[in-house]
Amino acid sequence: MAARDYEAAPASETLGLVGIIQGLANDLAELREGKISTNDAIARSMLAKQIFNGVRLYLNGTKLLTENAKQVPALTQDQQ
Repeated sequence: MAARDYEAAPASETLGLVGIIQGLANDLAELREGKISTNDAIARSMLAKQIFNGVRLYLNGTKLLTENAKQVPALTQDQQ
C-alpha cells in the first residue's frame, strides 16, 4: 500500500478531528462542572459517534481507492 501524504493534507486536519476531540473533552469538563445536563452530554456524544462513523467510512474509502488505483501512463507530445 502506498504511504499517505500526511505532510500535505493530514486526514485529521482535513476532517477537523482536533476540534471535535477538543469539543468532546470540553463537554466532559462541562458535565463534571454541572454546566450541562447528562442528557445534553449524551446527545453530544451520540452526535460525535456519528461523526466518527463518517470518518471511518472516509478513511476506509480512501484506503480502498488507493489500493485499487491503477497506474496510468503519461501522455506523450504526439498523443496530446
